[in-house]
Amino acid sequence: MQADKSADLGRALCIITGASRGFGRAAAKVISRALKPGSAFVLAARSAEGLRTLKAELAEADGGRGDLVVCCVAADLARMDGVESVLKAAKETFVEGMDHILLINNAASLGDVSRYFRSFSDMADVDAYLSFNVSSALCLTAGILQAFPKSPNWRRTVINVTSLCSLKPYASWVLYCSGKAARDMMFKVLAEEEPDVRVLNYSPGPLDTDMMETARTLTADPGVKGLCTDITVNGKLLTCETSCAKMLKVLLEDSYASGAHVHVFDQ
Repeated sequence: MQADKSADLGRALCIITGASRGFGRAAAKVISRALKPGSAFVLAARSAEGLRTLKAELAEADGGRGDLVVCCVAADLARMDGVESVLKAAKETFVEGMDHILLINNAASLGDVSRYFRSFSDMADVDAYLSFNVSSALCLTAGILQAFPKSPNWRRTVINVTSLCSLKPYASWVLYCSGKAARDMMFKVLAEEEPDVRVLNYSPGPLDTDMMETARTLTADPGVKGLCTDITVNGKLLTCETSCAKMLKVLLEDSYASGAHVHVFDQ
């Protein structure tokens, strides 16, 4: 556990997956304000258009100074060539003097919540989900750690954007809950193996995103569907910006145990 509190994230190379919308998009905007000049983003998502729009917004926020380099990678992380394209971009974007390698594994999908456990008898369906939601995060993180090994020249931070669903089961959400639980444990193992890497499992809370809209309309289980509706109609959803601000606060305070699951509402 670290004791020092930082005012910024340093001159960083920050890689964010799922950056074209939702939490990933907000994370890029919030984190950009905590980066020193000479930092760079590698932003990955399937939507090239969404990435271009985000890049323009980051440039506008930068005030035209050009202090922040933004590299956009339109890639399908369910495929190995997609993971490799992000790794290639990270290596090419890095420049001497950067002192922080920050990876935010945000890309994820809800999966088919209109079905119950007993209906998932086709292994291909399950494999496709796990490939995007679990395997890609493992392979990308491993690749980044190999490309930027332990060095006195930089520190390394890995964030897994997780969920309460990694800890609590929700009926008809077997894919999502299983994927989030697997990712949590995966990054806990990383924290055990690589003590110099700061690992954070950050749970952003109930967010006002397209994923919540899908959950509210398509969830098969009436109890879980009702919970999603209640959270929405009673104003309990958080904006992505609010949750990202809390994540940044956690990173700057740097007092969490590496590998810990930290929820947005944790004190």
